[in-house]
Amino acid sequence: MKRRDFLRFLGGAAIAWPLPAYAQQKIPCIGVLVTSEPGAMGPFRQALRDIGYIDGQTIQLEMQVADGRIDRLPAMAEALVRSKVDIIIASQTPAVIAAKNATRNIPIVMGAAGDPIGTGLITNLARPEANVTGLSATSAELAAKNLELIREILPAARRVGVLGNSTDPFSKPFLEQIESGARTMNLEIRAILVRSNDELEDAIAAIAKERADAIIIQGSLPPKTTVESALKHRLPAFSNQKSLVLAGALTSYSASNAERARGIASYVDRILKGAKPGDLPVQQPSIFELVVNLKTAKALGLTIPPTLMARADEVIE
Repeated sequence: MKRRDFLRFLGGAAIAWPLPAYAQQKIPCIGVLVTSEPGAMGPFRQALRDIGYIDGQTIQLEMQVADGRIDRLPAMAEALVRSKVDIIIASQTPAVIAAKNATRNIPIVMGAAGDPIGTGLITNLARPEANVTGLSATSAELAAKNLELIREILPAARRVGVLGNSTDPFSKPFLEQIESGARTMNLEIRAILVRSNDELEDAIAAIAKERADAIIIQGSLPPKTTVESALKHRLPAFSNQKSLVLAGALTSYSASNAERARGIASYVDRILKGAKPGDLPVQQPSIFELVVNLKTAKALGLTIPPTLMARADEVIE
């Protein structure tokens, strides 16, 4: 073979050979920091897929789930920072606070955080100006909406238990809205704040012992453990998180999970394409959904009014 032909052969072969791993382009890594469980963010994985971000192919998702143990969030956030993720999606207020405390450089997308201005996460909805943006929540107002649902399903109700998460800064406006609504509806509130999951059973037992007609559960508490305990004590559970209804709570009235997931995916997409989080306005929910767990209603011997059933966006049977 002539030298010129030999060199041409080598050149063609070099083009055909696969590039070594170190020469391939690194796919973005998205850290996901979750307070209670991923369902609170809606179908965000599918929302990412819908715009071309497929876990393991075009992006890499690194999950950190605290299962309601807020004390674990700081270490989890620091682990994501050490992993040098490109973006952190943080679900619910405690996770966003932990992420912000861990980094001032990595963009943080709030997967719905209650009162982000009041809790110090941002200074302005229209222009956050730091490394945090994403979705705000109207969870405090929706918490009071549960009182209307209780009155509609249980017209004779007089006392309502409220289970809050004392380590979640959002517990204060959560309780304030419920107490304000209860005064106008002539309902007595018995609120208990827990500091750890170990206190859940005793707290719910205490609420049941005081003859509460129903219980409202804050969304940053672990759904399965909390709802199972409420059902054990024959307490109809209400929440502003759909994930609790999926775990067995009676109803939830919350921002649309699908809208929330699309919002998270949109922020991730814009940031990966070069947008700065501080320049992206924080969005507030515009679509809300009522979910009813008919299976739980039957187990508790309750009848859901036809008018409420007609309004339900989803019924779990």
